[in-house]
Amino acid sequence: MDLDLKKVFGSVLTVLGIVMVLFACVAFLSDGKAVLGLSVSKWESLVPFVVGFLFFMGGLSLIRQTSNNV
Repeated sequence: MDLDLKKVFGSVLTVLGIVMVLFACVAFLSDGKAVLGLSVSKWESLVPFVVGFLFFMGGLSLIRQTSNNV
């Protein structure tokens, strides 16, 4: 895979991870009210947080690995 494509994919994963973590934080603090049209309980907000954190860390790792190969 081309290095520029890896950097773009890593950047997309990082931004998507940040958005998902922020959504999970807002959903956690909403006390069961609808967030963006979704009713998410406190325990259900744990899933987007974990997935967002994994996307964020995976994106950063991909960016870091491609920067070292140059």
